[in-house]
Amino acid sequence: MNIIRNSVRFLYKHAISILLVLILLASLTLYWLSIKDLKLPVSKPKYHFYFIAQNSVDPFWNEVIRGVEISAKDKDVVVEVYAPRFNDPMEEIKYIDIATISRVDGIITHVSNAIDFTETINKAYDRQIPIITFENDDSESKRNAFVGTNSFIIGREAAKLLVEATGGKANIAIISSNDLNQGSMEHNLKMNGFISALRDYPDMKIIKTYTSKMGILSAEEITQKIIDSEDNINAIFTVSSADTLGCAQFIVDRNKVGDIVLVGYGSSDEILRYIDKEIIFGTVASDPYKMGYESLKTMVDIKNGKSVPTFIDTEVKVISKENLNKFIRIDEENKEVYKAGD
Repeated sequence: MNIIRNSVRFLYKHAISILLVLILLASLTLYWLSIKDLKLPVSKPKYHFYFIAQNSVDPFWNEVIRGVEISAKDKDVVVEVYAPRFNDPMEEIKYIDIATISRVDGIITHVSNAIDFTETINKAYDRQIPIITFENDDSESKRNAFVGTNSFIIGREAAKLLVEATGGKANIAIISSNDLNQGSMEHNLKMNGFISALRDYPDMKIIKTYTSKMGILSAEEITQKIIDSEDNINAIFTVSSADTLGCAQFIVDRNKVGDIVLVGYGSSDEILRYIDKEIIFGTVASDPYKMGYESLKTMVDIKNGKSVPTFIDTEVKVISKENLNKFIRIDEENKEVYKAGD
């Protein structure tokens, strides 16, 4: 009994102290639980880059930007992405100037040959800011590297698809992507490749070349003109993915599937669905995801002092119903490799 009385007296005498200890233990436990699942603070990204695309409308550029952003995440760098809503070379130059003044760690930019980008690119390079051009090049500038494809091959392969689809006999209309780029070397190389591949096919005749103002609606209006004309056009080549989608949609709306063969550009999911439904016979495409991913990866290599080639070829893909499933499978496998950080 004495032991019990002494214990009660002890507890009564030290109740407040015991309570404080219990509160302290509870607080420490709650604090430990609160930080248990928190990630350790990440280090500040090593580099800060600017990425400048041609526009924010074309599905092609959306896929390029996706590749850039995933590459930046893999490399733990910051990339700011800028693009005019529609093709506007002057706005692209403005973004390069802003990046130069901001002294970013590197600039990755599309180039339009409609106006001179060379001086703007050289200004950044002279301030020790490395420059990578992609999709369209400025070989006269001091840019460090170019990431893209051979435009001549794109035109040549498109012509081959049209020959295959029409049996070597067709009246052809071409829808070009923008009047600002009509005189550009990139556009000329595509057209040179296209025309050279048709030289051995006298019954493949280019009847008219149209210029879209960039965007699906513009391409639909042009396709209506083609269908309503008296030129008996039965084949169309579209030079951009936005024009390809617009043209395909109008062919469906006017119930002209099978009457007009469409060969386009690009490999977006919607374009692939049109190929699967045999609304588009086929397309030629660079790999926009790879183009974006490799351009950012190459910039990081430059900043880390690695030697890089001046031309990184992202290859030309030729897609038709015949190889569609194979293309989709390989494309997904390649993206998984990139995600794994290869």
